[in-house]
Amino acid sequence: MIDRPTGGERAVLVHIYFPTENMQEDLVEFQELAVSAGANVIETITGTRQAPESKYFVGSGKANEICHAVSLHRAELVIFNHALTPAQERNLERLLKCRVVDRTGLILDIFAQRARSFEGKLQVELAMLKHLATRLVRGWTHLERQRGGIGLRGPGETQLETDRRLIRIRIKLVTERLIKVRKQREQGRRARKKALMPTVALVGYTNAGKSTLFNKLTGADTYVAHRLFATLDPTLRRLELSEIGAVIIADTVGFIRHLPHDLVEAFRATLQEVAEADLLLHVIDAHDKNRQANITQVNNVLKSIDADSVPQLSVYNKIDLCAHTEPRLDQDQETGIPRVWVSALAEKGLDFLKKAMIVVLSKNIVQREIVLAPQEARLRAELYQMGAVVAEKIDDDGNYHLVVRMAVSHWNKLGYTLTIPSPAAGNHEVK
Repeated sequence: MIDRPTGGERAVLVHIYFPTENMQEDLVEFQELAVSAGANVIETITGTRQAPESKYFVGSGKANEICHAVSLHRAELVIFNHALTPAQERNLERLLKCRVVDRTGLILDIFAQRARSFEGKLQVELAMLKHLATRLVRGWTHLERQRGGIGLRGPGETQLETDRRLIRIRIKLVTERLIKVRKQREQGRRARKKALMPTVALVGYTNAGKSTLFNKLTGADTYVAHRLFATLDPTLRRLELSEIGAVIIADTVGFIRHLPHDLVEAFRATLQEVAEADLLLHVIDAHDKNRQANITQVNNVLKSIDADSVPQLSVYNKIDLCAHTEPRLDQDQETGIPRVWVSALAEKGLDFLKKAMIVVLSKNIVQREIVLAPQEARLRAELYQMGAVVAEKIDDDGNYHLVVRMAVSHWNKLGYTLTIPSPAAGNHEVK
């Protein structure tokens, strides 16, 4: 649908330093993103500007420098580490005679490569369609407007209008399919809540080691690679914790600074697993020199999806790469958030992590012994169905002595039934 030069993967990277903080990007991360997308980086061009230039984003001199590099290396792709407007992208393609991709397009391409599940593919397609809709230049160059005549009579719209209409139709179709998938995911969340299983979600900056930690904790074999966005589709596994019982661990997509808005919106159903979790394990690359900035970026994304109020546990991973750093459990003096120092790859400190998870989750779980009369077998059956019964014994009078464990919110809902004596229906004794 788009008249653009076809190209390969020989790429020239362009990175510009800006004084304003909201436009600053990391050069090393940019290079890793390009390699992760499959680009063969042949040259990286850097520069400094106070503000983007309206026509080429960079100045005319820097644009000519990029053009010379493309011609010299016969590059077929130029990638900018910044968000370009559709007009800037078109102007650059005319000048450079090759394909131009901005940071948003690069991240979308990586997501498109990584998507494996039906839901993941739909989410990526929706984000790419929304991004593409603003970058339609024209249709096939031989068609300015659909002509009349036998076999050529059409609605009288330009090819560009036809392309836009087709994209709108496709966006509507993908959105409808995503709504159905989201309903299924919501049903799964409701079932887990009904079973009283706490959910723990792994979050963190991309390539922090979340999937490796997930595999070591649960014994799963999810895909692991030392590259950005190796994990895209969420994975759920069950983990048994002493004093807590079974919990659900969710491995989620990694975050990155300036994550495209369309991606956040498209992945909102997936990220809902994070927003509705009982505990977040914020996995941090302890060896990364930019770890503090990465922590801030992750917290910004959590705030954007209304997950900033979920209890959080900081997990500093990859301590095997840090000199004189041993596994330990401490607390951040500024935020008060518990911190665990581990190496998922070397399986060091995982006992500290499980201990910290038990401490945090225990604050939201109550365990009580209750006594139900024989005629209250229905309530007893409901408690078993909820998975709340830990132990049971029956006395000589036929009363049920139950040890139940459940979330505080569920206990409060049952509290009226369990704490108010009812001689007619039996005594609900709570210990």
